[in-house]
Amino acid sequence: MRIKKLLALASLLSFTSACGDSVDASSGALEGTISIDGSSTVFPITEAVAEEFRKVEPKVRVTVGVSGTGGGFKKFTVGETDVSDASRYIKDKEISACDSNGTEFIELPVAYDGIAVIVNKGNDFARSMTIAELNAMWKSGSKAKTWKDIRPDWPDRPFRLYAPGQDSGTFDYFTDEVNGKSGNCRADATFSEDDNVLVRGVAGDPEGIGYFGFAYYTENKDQLNIVAIDGGSGPIVPSLETIGSGTYSPLSRPLFIYASTKAVQKVEVDAFLKFYLDEMGRLAQEVGYVPLPEHLTKAIVARYASQKTGTTRDMDVSFEARYL
Repeated sequence: MRIKKLLALASLLSFTSACGDSVDASSGALEGTISIDGSSTVFPITEAVAEEFRKVEPKVRVTVGVSGTGGGFKKFTVGETDVSDASRYIKDKEISACDSNGTEFIELPVAYDGIAVIVNKGNDFARSMTIAELNAMWKSGSKAKTWKDIRPDWPDRPFRLYAPGQDSGTFDYFTDEVNGKSGNCRADATFSEDDNVLVRGVAGDPEGIGYFGFAYYTENKDQLNIVAIDGGSGPIVPSLETIGSGTYSPLSRPLFIYASTKAVQKVEVDAFLKFYLDEMGRLAQEVGYVPLPEHLTKAIVARYASQKTGTTRDMDVSFEARYL
């Protein structure tokens, strides 16, 4: 399976970049090193792109770390990395850190994702949950301990929670949407920045429930059951179609890479990013995410070409309108 292969290769392989203005993309003439870190959710896309680049520019070494969105930004803001993978928008404190360290950035959406809520394969009752039920289960200070505490006709057995670590953008997004504030979460869950640890945890625990990016569910759906989420319009199962249409709400979200303007002055980084934007739709779908629509992809390419800096996070318009 592609994600498992990519994760296994993450610390062992180095990859390539392409598409410089003055260098033929297939020449293999570029050299250098590109450092990327951040979201475990965005990792499969970035690593897939890097794997393809290896075939094009084998002399360019691209390292892709998985420190979580927050962990990646800690490195990016001080100039330790060229590109940061993120499964949420950059935060105010991270922008301030960029400003303090002279790090200008370009924000580039690369795909859509849905957060999958999953349970053990043997769980035959938690077919769907409302946001209110998720809140009762996950919020800080929750007294709920058993499935029956969440819904009266569910078993009187203790549930166990598995969640991304607090440096994870997925953790930030889920807690914000479900519990009303980023970081609001009970402390007795099993936390990990490695989504595969969460997969194994829930797969091996009959009373387990957890959440992570949709691609990790599709990669492991033979071991897990997915929970339909009722955001107010009835239970919706996440899929490429419901995530892409926005009907899987409120747990659908965009995924990003952030590029340092200083780094993109290097021909190998510029080439890498051009290749990334050219291939992200195909490779995002290949690893289980939803590609951006063509008109939005063109707008993102134009944003990079114009070196438009800063975030669109606080614009009071739709996500697409922020880039069109």
